[in-house]
Amino acid sequence: MLLPGATGRPPPLNLTHRAPPWREEYLGQANLHVFEDWCGGAVGHLRRNLHFPLFPHMRTTVKKLAVSPKWKNYGLRIFGFLHPARDGDVQFSVASDDNSEFWLSPNESPAGAQLVAFVGKTGSEWTAPGEFTKFSSQVSKPRRLMASRRYYFELLHKQDDRGSDHVEVGWRAFLPGLKFEVIGSAHISLYTEESALMMDHVAHVPQSPASHVGARLPQEEPRADMLRPDPRDTFFLTPRVEPSRLENVLEPCAYAPTYVVKDFPIARYQGLQFVYLSFVYPNDHTRLTHMETENKCFYRESPLYLERFGFYKYMKMDQEEEGEEDEQVQRRAFLFLNPDDFLDEEDDGELLDSLEPTEAGPTRSGRRRPAARAPTEAGATPTPPTSLGPTHQRIPRRSRALSWAARAARPLPLLLGRAPPPRAAAAQQPAKVYVTRVRPGPRAPPRALEALSPGGPPWPPFPGVFLRPRPLPRVQLRAPPRPPRSRGYRTGGSQATGPRPPSQAQATQGSRQGPARPLGHAAPTENLNTSSETQPVTSFLSLSQVSRPQLPGGEEEEEEEEEGDDGAPGDEAASEDSEEAAGPTLSRWREEAIDWRRTFSVGAVDFELLRSDWNDLRCNVSGNLQLPEAEAVDVVAQYMERLNARHGGRYALLRIVNVEKRRDSARGSRFLLELEVRERGGGRLRLSEYVFLRLPGARAADADGDGESPEPTPAASLRPDGRPELCRPLRLAWRQDVMVHFIVPVKNQARWVAQFLADMAALHTRTGDSHFSVVLVDFESEDMDVERALRTARLPSYQYLRRTGNFERSAGLQAGVDAVADPSSIVFLCDLHIHFPPGILDAVRKHCVEGRLAFAPVVMRLGCGSWPGDPHGYWEVNGFGLFGIYKSDFDRIGGMNTEEFRDQWGGEDWELLDRVLQAGLEVERLRLRHFYHYYHSRRGMWGTRGRGRKGARREGP
Repeated sequence: MLLPGATGRPPPLNLTHRAPPWREEYLGQANLHVFEDWCGGAVGHLRRNLHFPLFPHMRTTVKKLAVSPKWKNYGLRIFGFLHPARDGDVQFSVASDDNSEFWLSPNESPAGAQLVAFVGKTGSEWTAPGEFTKFSSQVSKPRRLMASRRYYFELLHKQDDRGSDHVEVGWRAFLPGLKFEVIGSAHISLYTEESALMMDHVAHVPQSPASHVGARLPQEEPRADMLRPDPRDTFFLTPRVEPSRLENVLEPCAYAPTYVVKDFPIARYQGLQFVYLSFVYPNDHTRLTHMETENKCFYRESPLYLERFGFYKYMKMDQEEEGEEDEQVQRRAFLFLNPDDFLDEEDDGELLDSLEPTEAGPTRSGRRRPAARAPTEAGATPTPPTSLGPTHQRIPRRSRALSWAARAARPLPLLLGRAPPPRAAAAQQPAKVYVTRVRPGPRAPPRALEALSPGGPPWPPFPGVFLRPRPLPRVQLRAPPRPPRSRGYRTGGSQATGPRPPSQAQATQGSRQGPARPLGHAAPTENLNTSSETQPVTSFLSLSQVSRPQLPGGEEEEEEEEEGDDGAPGDEAASEDSEEAAGPTLSRWREEAIDWRRTFSVGAVDFELLRSDWNDLRCNVSGNLQLPEAEAVDVVAQYMERLNARHGGRYALLRIVNVEKRRDSARGSRFLLELEVRERGGGRLRLSEYVFLRLPGARAADADGDGESPEPTPAASLRPDGRPELCRPLRLAWRQDVMVHFIVPVKNQARWVAQFLADMAALHTRTGDSHFSVVLVDFESEDMDVERALRTARLPSYQYLRRTGNFERSAGLQAGVDAVADPSSIVFLCDLHIHFPPGILDAVRKHCVEGRLAFAPVVMRLGCGSWPGDPHGYWEVNGFGLFGIYKSDFDRIGGMNTEEFRDQWGGEDWELLDRVLQAGLEVERLRLRHFYHYYHSRRGMWGTRGRGRKGARREGP
């Protein structure tokens, strides 16, 4: 009994109606099946597991219905019979972390099981141990039970990677005041004895509605674009045009691409740098767009840049009201009215003499954070700062746009609001720190406009003011009552008596009413893109200047407040009283101004044009390279013109199914054309051929053994319009009926072997293709009879090889290849944990040409809890373990390296790739649709066993 092979289809409802014979020695325990390496906290996630319910990781027993393995990412299935102590009405309750379900049948039949109690459905619900009444769904309705009968039950539990894992089932008589008690060993029994059975024996495993619930629900809209139907997926079923009719359509030409590194000495594992990618048309949607919320490596910007600024640099804001927009830009400029009025850390040495010490409060890290300048003693008048001379004028410098990333650990020196009241003099002199102050002197003309001039400094790396609001510093929303103060003015959050310094007043007024700048690209300012959390300056904004909403009347309110400060002391006191009367709940936070009518201009951006055909090992969510439509259509039109000229208009093009291009900038490009055509008086046919678009004047040197073949002259490779002419590359034709051998070494992986054989049998049934074979190399598996499984599987051909000793992947693959007798057949080095698309045989044959091409398809690695119906993961761009090559080519390069890679795997695929490239073969590298590698952990690999697993039948690596 094997798993269903068709992915996406619900499994058949093969419910178990009759229970096996029951024995007295079954009392005192229940069957426990464990499904490991599966994320998610909902029971629905457990049902999506590929091996649920027939092939668990482990089969064991439990003595009571209360289990806590203290592990993560697993699912449990506990089943057996329940034996009531007496007749009467009984209530059940289940508690667990995370979700769980308790099913009970009215008799011994698993097919009659009904859901009576559960904890949650989404995976976020949980209970504490023994908390039987947290959710209403936990407690069942009263059920009439009889002590003379036994009842089939099933308990399902799913645990994610958080929380204290547990699941327990309690029951009680339906009487007032009774509490739930955990069901113990005296009232449960086994469904059947499993200790003597192998892991591939699954006929005894009960299948109840609990294991199939939701199987017949309608399928949801696919989340991944790759799951949508594509003509490529079934095009291999269309009859192919006879290759003999296509031999003389194009002139023959030698094919020797310059990127082939035959006999070129390369270092170990350097072959990865000589693998190039092919372009594809139409879009095959292999780009994992549904994964780009977590990984945006497809775009050129760094993740830090995108997280900070997003994609606003591709947008140009429309200019509606220049004055109003410029005023909002000034307000958004990092909470500073004018950056030129402040010192920077590079200018700290210019005014060290003018810095004043202030107290520093301790921070969480134990260090002292610089605070705003404390108020001076009462009655003291601050000394007016002296103006800076010409030698101290600020020199424009380049923006340090990413300097915030390196200084992210610095404390935030920006404090808004009033400073705390003066502290009493302490016996010990407190520590002193220095903070930067407002630049004294008259405000200089705006220097931002100098950058727009031809002679100005260069633009910063990230020009413009981005509209994403920067995070604001934390302030105390409920300010404590302030002590009464004398007549003074607020500067920098401090209170000082006496008249305001003229230079400071001019700076404040000039900053608020600065000249308007034109829109478009905002003028660059220093440190424009640095984080607010790392700016080493202290703002001189008063509390009122950051607590007024940005409304049209905001400026008038601020002007009125300044006028009130210049008035009598009574006016100021009245203003203070009015603020206090508003209560501490009054928001003192500047609200963000939102312009819902803001529009912008943007141009079409094709990020595919920025990609190259190098094997990109950094981005694992980008799909195949996209071939421009105009180029693909031009090549197809030229080929159809030559085809109909040869056969008198016999074929009509229906659609372009697939075009693949491998680029050689020195000699030309190789194309694989797959077209759906209709023959005159016949049906639809499939045309699949390699063609070569040779560049004018390109030499065809280094062509192996092609000297006797006719070679077109440079003039013959041009069309009348001067563009390159198509030709037929010699010795580059693929065979449709070639035998493909899947070579797989195994050891103690019963459930994966069963799944693999089921997939191969389903592939044979769906395609009707008998030209493939399965070669299993068994390293003394103990959990199943691999040879018997091969005999019972419905495969067109198979071979079984048995080896002794430890598991060795390289040696197993080499032994499997040696068992293949035909050197002109393809061997595909494979893995067990693979989900194959229906067109895998056709894809391997098309991209393997004897003496020319080898095929290394890119597989998508599924994440924990992911399945082919909802694939979440990444493309395995670094792995070359899945490899197709002709046996003659495999023998010519020396086969697997069995000396260096004996007791482990990892690196043997890269070493093989080096020798394949040095032998002069091309390696075709494409991402295949619906080609997945199932998630599995490496716990228990190499035959190791965990502690505390005695008495359990467990699967190996």
